[in-house]
Amino acid sequence: MADAGMLRFHVPEPEVRPGGTPDFSNVTIAAAGSVPRPDIDVDPRTIRDMAFSIIRVLNRDGEAVGPWAGLLSSEELLEGLRHMMTLRTFDARMQMAQRQGKTSFYMQHLGEEAVSCAFRKALEPGDMNFPTYRQAGLLIADGYPMVTMMNQIYSNEADPLKGRQLPIMYSSKEHGFFSISGNLATQYIQAVGWAMASAISNDSKIAAAWIGDGSTAESDFHSALVFASTYKAPVVLNVVNNQWAISTFQGIARGGSGTFAARGLGFGIPSLRVDGNDYLAVHAVAKWAAERARKNLGPTLVEYVTYRAGAHSSSDDPSAYRPKTESDAWPLGDPIVRLKNHLIGLGVWSDERHAQAEAEILDMVIAAQKEAESHGTLHAGGKPSTRDMFEGLYAEMPPHLRRQRQQAGV
Repeated sequence: MADAGMLRFHVPEPEVRPGGTPDFSNVTIAAAGSVPRPDIDVDPRTIRDMAFSIIRVLNRDGEAVGPWAGLLSSEELLEGLRHMMTLRTFDARMQMAQRQGKTSFYMQHLGEEAVSCAFRKALEPGDMNFPTYRQAGLLIADGYPMVTMMNQIYSNEADPLKGRQLPIMYSSKEHGFFSISGNLATQYIQAVGWAMASAISNDSKIAAAWIGDGSTAESDFHSALVFASTYKAPVVLNVVNNQWAISTFQGIARGGSGTFAARGLGFGIPSLRVDGNDYLAVHAVAKWAAERARKNLGPTLVEYVTYRAGAHSSSDDPSAYRPKTESDAWPLGDPIVRLKNHLIGLGVWSDERHAQAEAEILDMVIAAQKEAESHGTLHAGGKPSTRDMFEGLYAEMPPHLRRQRQQAGV
């Protein structure tokens, strides 16, 4: 028998390191309109190949083509463009506020705006999202007050969460936005449990779980898939693949599965990949998955192929682990620019109107920021009461907490 030699430990490596030339040759991109749109009640076994392709609607010329196109009117697309532009402007102002010391922490959505903004328009009132820290577009696209979002970021006297959450960890039952948890992947199993409870109580509301590519390595991700597939929970299982975790490329968490969508195949869950920078494609796939859930056909796993153009957070320096020009080389482009060009092609938008809208949105965001800062920022102005940390948890406060509150004089 031939000697196989010593075993060697394998650690996946990114294609390029800082200082190198960006390379996305490993990203296989299907032609826009080439991926079929299966029936809602399709047998998952017959669409296994969809876990390895990418559903796209907008082609290189900005035209909407193929079976996933035609679900949104021009008015709805213009609204979607404004939502994404608002999120990007909001991001820029809050990132600046963090640099000015007005808040301790911030996380941008740069390059990923289409994922959450388009998905929200596929849901109905009462549906519940279990998001990560990069889905603020779910709130903006649902009309959640921007001033309230900023109050939470500043942890000021008007913060609806009374300073008890990290900045950008919003919460709103009314807008279907479950409280964000800083513990990775916990929201995935929570979403499945909520969806199961909705079905048990014969309700009509569905859930949407959200997770980043890096967090799919957590055990809660796999537990969620077991329960979702076993009990056919009415849930959409979203994986946002933005190519990078905090400083680790997607290959570490993906392992040998090829794609994150392929993870669902072993559980018998229909699994699709979609161009996460294509507003029309994201909405169409979200609508398809949501309809399956509402018709008691069970969960759908959706991988959004996108790119985190900014830093992971205000505490991160991406130049330490990837080329500085990598975001410019991303082959699926910018979601705002792509939808803008599509609307110009339809004759309902123009470069001049876009520039005007940018100015109007900036004025609106600045006005909201001034109002929020009138209630205080991290180091100045009004703050939540110390008493608030003792309230809202127990129906009857335990003696030890009652003593601590008395000692604090509140």
